[in-house]
Amino acid sequence: MTTTEYRGYEIVPKRQWSSWCVAVYPTRADLPILTSSILRTLASRREDAVTEAMQTIDGILSGRSKKDS
Repeated sequence: MTTTEYRGYEIVPKRQWSSWCVAVYPTRADLPILTSSILRTLASRREDAVTEAMQTIDGILSGRSKKDS
């Protein structure tokens, strides 16, 4: 399984039935742990799930949540 490192997080795509979701893990102690409820994405393509995770990480690190955008 291909993982992606992005802004200090490891993004791990996982197959859920016929869709893709991701698990996100910080690789440094100074980064916030993202809860799975923030990453409730189910996408038909793995790349779409990873892209949405990256956008969520960008939002968290810039001080706003996905709900605020």
